[in-house]
Amino acid sequence: MSELKRIAVIGAGTMGHGIAQIAAQSGLVAVLHDRDPEALERGMAGIRNGLDRLTVKGKLAADEVQEILARVRAETDIAAAVRGAQIVVEAVPENLELKQTVFRGLEPHAAADTILATNTSSLPVGRIAEAVSTPHRVVGMHFFNPVPVMPLLEIVQAARTSHETVERVVGAGIRLGKECIVVRDSPGFATSRLGVALGLEAIRMLEAGVASAEDIDKAMTLGYRHPMGPLRLTDLIGLDVRLDIARHLRKALDSEVFAPPPLLERLVGEGKLGKKTGQGFYAWTAST
Repeated sequence: MSELKRIAVIGAGTMGHGIAQIAAQSGLVAVLHDRDPEALERGMAGIRNGLDRLTVKGKLAADEVQEILARVRAETDIAAAVRGAQIVVEAVPENLELKQTVFRGLEPHAAADTILATNTSSLPVGRIAEAVSTPHRVVGMHFFNPVPVMPLLEIVQAARTSHETVERVVGAGIRLGKECIVVRDSPGFATSRLGVALGLEAIRMLEAGVASAEDIDKAMTLGYRHPMGPLRLTDLIGLDVRLDIARHLRKALDSEVFAPPPLLERLVGEGKLGKKTGQGFYAWTAST
């Protein structure tokens, strides 16, 4: 079993570059891959911005930032990105066919004992693993946004995931500074199933005029000590992402609890996807 020294992250979006950032902060070499050079550059800029914010807050010194950045590699070629990595984490959009395509493409370039992880928040890990010939090394590593801040790592064990793979990923999660939980590969796992149900109900309440978005969120932050309200969290996750997950869970669980509210459907149709577009349930600016 190879010692953990290098992690490759496939997909340079918000989650991908966040995973690469914490890997580099933990002393690992982090290779960030995206086929789109512009997306890759945005991802690298996201890492630099994230580290700069830590410097402003006094949590990192300037020389530490340079040391961390020196451990990050940007790579558009998937073979080069995966080569030598002990763990490969896929962090592309929540689409089963896309994720399976990514896994088929990376498996030939990964060493025999490399762990192949998916950052899916709701899709069946076992279905993703069908794309490779070695499903025993496929596991879910569900990080939370923003990755450098959120302490939880949800590790998802599919039916054919080996116990050794799970043990290695738990060790990796601890190395990355995360608190780990291990859950079975069931629709929505533990976190998305609960979180989406709460988020959708909050949207229905807003739609029905029960209270404002601000007051619904305040009810959960002050009344239940949630660190963030469900509507603000949906803006951060992305309304489109939450809609996709809701549709998947409604079908997988055959439950109207996960029926997407018309308000969510309308906002996504209008391109109001949350923080990433500047408008969701809240208006967002560069300073928020």
